[in-house]
Amino acid sequence: MHHSTAHLAEGPRVGIRPYTYADGPEFTARARESRELHRPWLFPPTTDEAYAAYAGGLIEGRGRTGFLVCERGREDAPGGAIAGFININNIVAGAFRCGALGYGAFVHAAGRGLMSEGLGLVTRYAFEVLDLHRLEINVQPGNTASIALARGRGFRLEGFSPDFLHIDGAWRDHQRWALTAEMTRHPDPFAQS
Repeated sequence: MHHSTAHLAEGPRVGIRPYTYADGPEFTARARESRELHRPWLFPPTTDEAYAAYAGGLIEGRGRTGFLVCERGREDAPGGAIAGFININNIVAGAFRCGALGYGAFVHAAGRGLMSEGLGLVTRYAFEVLDLHRLEINVQPGNTASIALARGRGFRLEGFSPDFLHIDGAWRDHQRWALTAEMTRHPDPFAQS
């Protein structure tokens, strides 16, 4: 069952919207279906209780916000089946105006370009509405799908951080990718696609 709410931004195939508590059953069902796709990189909530705490931090918390990427035009889910999610964490205002992105596709949407379109909508929203200047993505080096998504949306590789984040019981190395508002207005003419 899908609980529709207005999209904050729309592309040809997806729209982005805030999380709601009512999205819990669909989100957790899709997260359970997607366990094999997500492991060992990502551990989204798979129970109602875990979802309520997770979504609550994004809905009511400070310093972070989240977006559900929803398919448009699906007859079986007229409000838009949830294809994935993109969160902006560690939002810092002032002179920094930066946030760190975290995201995941659900298995039914993986490899279809829906998350790329959704990430484009979220970056535009972050720069134009939230007035951020910089977005960062930290990715484990073996997560080729996530790296391809960052690269495909114009993020540049800025470095490597050993033992950067504690995930699945261990400190994991990460590549650091970033995009600034200026990069979206003035794309690098020498960038390879």
